[in-house]
Amino acid sequence: MNRIVVDPDSGIPPWRQIKDQFVRLIQLGALPVGAQLPSIRQLARDLGLSTGTVARVYRELEAAGVLQTARRAGTVVAAIPTQETDSAAVLDRAAAEFVLSAKALGMTVTDALHAVERAWD
Repeated sequence: MNRIVVDPDSGIPPWRQIKDQFVRLIQLGALPVGAQLPSIRQLARDLGLSTGTVARVYRELEAAGVLQTARRAGTVVAAIPTQETDSAAVLDRAAAEFVLSAKALGMTVTDALHAVERAWD
């Protein structure tokens, strides 16, 4: 699948990049409901990633009702992602950026969690 690209230097985990791109392609209609996706093995090979990474994306999108997998038919787009899916993506990206900043400052996980708790209050 040529439209999915993973940037190893982005700081965002590859599975998250793939998931976000699938969501965007489905919302834009580039992958309409009923469109067949490549197999997990094929997409992993095309992107140079492990099958586990791609399987995680498919599992999460299946759990959200966006994808559906049937043994004979493979994986197809089942529905257009909801706002909830988008909100989770935005939060995950923000968290990834925060973690990178905290690590660059030499902070521990505990330090970072305390910073989040202080900001939350």
